[in-house]
Amino acid sequence: MPDNTNNKRMFTIWQIAAAVIAGAQREKTDEPVLDVTHLTKSFGIKTILDDISFHIESGEIFGLLGPNGAGKTTMIRIILDIIKSDHGSVKMFGKVFDEDFKERIGYLPEERGLYQKITVFECLKYFANLKNVKKPDDRIDFWLEEVGLIDYKKRRVSDLSKGMQQKIQLASTFIHDPDILILDEPFSGLDPVNTKIVKDIMLDLKRDGKTIILSTHQMDQAERMCDRILMINHGEKVLYGTLDQIKAGYRESRVMVVEYEGDLKPVDGVIEVEDYGRYAELGLERGTDPQDVLKNLMESVKLRRFEMKSPSLNEIFIEVANDA
Repeated sequence: MPDNTNNKRMFTIWQIAAAVIAGAQREKTDEPVLDVTHLTKSFGIKTILDDISFHIESGEIFGLLGPNGAGKTTMIRIILDIIKSDHGSVKMFGKVFDEDFKERIGYLPEERGLYQKITVFECLKYFANLKNVKKPDDRIDFWLEEVGLIDYKKRRVSDLSKGMQQKIQLASTFIHDPDILILDEPFSGLDPVNTKIVKDIMLDLKRDGKTIILSTHQMDQAERMCDRILMINHGEKVLYGTLDQIKAGYRESRVMVVEYEGDLKPVDGVIEVEDYGRYAELGLERGTDPQDVLKNLMESVKLRRFEMKSPSLNEIFIEVANDA
């Protein structure tokens, strides 16, 4: 039986060497990996994207966020030159999009699509050949090891669970060692264990210098992983920057966290309560002084801990979406 650990190590060495050679051959540039300027797109009388501008630097994980129907998929399709914008420009690697760039891009679309009646190996071999991958068998074994599905190599795709098929779809996205990865809901259908596997792979790719555009509704993953984010709603840019920059605009927290003993009663200035018995999150009305709330609470319960909770990206997302 072949030593898979040794094979994986040798392939990793080969992969690093290939990346160094490829990097040396590519033109050096200080331009952003992706530069989108004044992007506008309408379908009939409906404006889908309204004057959107942003850029993405090399080696960062960039979150592309927004509610359903916000315009994210349309933007991705324009970036990939699948459809054309009405106005604005998209530059990749400092240049207008070129067909040669497609081999430097890995795209996981929201609409999944794997051939069900062939084996996992045949499926990945097909995608590898589309991208002109040299020594595809080595790449296939490497990525099947990475996603924990090497034992399913000769199984039909139709025999795999939804989560397994999602990991095969991800492997097909990574198979040609792209410089930019555009991942639309990569955690869809994955349990917590496999979510961690995919997250760790993405972080390894980032450490290898890959640029990742992450479109997801899982705000906790975006908050932990993304260097910067762009949120669009109804086709307009509503949030853009690092998480610290975005949270700075929402620093006035209106959520008080308390641990207590006793019977929690209604308190003036509190408009929302999530009570778990000994722990509660209190949503404060705008303009309410937290000190007044504390004084009122101490009249009815014994407080063990209290703090003003920093707003999460999910809470900011909901607030921005509801205010639009």
